[in-house]
Amino acid sequence: LLLGCELTASTKSYTFQVDEEDDFDHILALSVVCLTDGAKDECNVVEVVGRNHENQEIAVPVANLKLSCQPLLSLDNFKLQPPVTFRLAAGSGPVHLAGWHRIMHREDVSFEEDDDFSEEDEEDLPPIMPAKK
Repeated sequence: LLLGCELTASTKSYTFQVDEEDDFDHILALSVVCLTDGAKDECNVVEVVGRNHENQEIAVPVANLKLSCQPLLSLDNFKLQPPVTFRLAAGSGPVHLAGWHRIMHREDVSFEEDDDFSEEDEEDLPPIMPAKK
């Protein structure tokens, strides 16, 4: 499923939530953050707000966009686990966020197939040799 939202001076945050009671795992992958028509030449800082392993809220800046020098940032499908909030911490936008939402049944083992490097590949690699002096 595709995801898209826009952060502006009047809409400073967007929260992506899922039903935690279902039997599915949800992955949200952020692909692109970009300034759109009407943006001023100012710093626009986008933060991701989530929870750490101790269930404490943390905010991490993921993009600092400015029309004259970096209007777009590719995040290469930066994976997040919902619930997650995107917040415009500085600037007035508009900033568009695009990505995708993947839903998988908890018993589905195909999730590991997406990894570029699996444990099976590790056995085929030659040992690391020390450098010659």
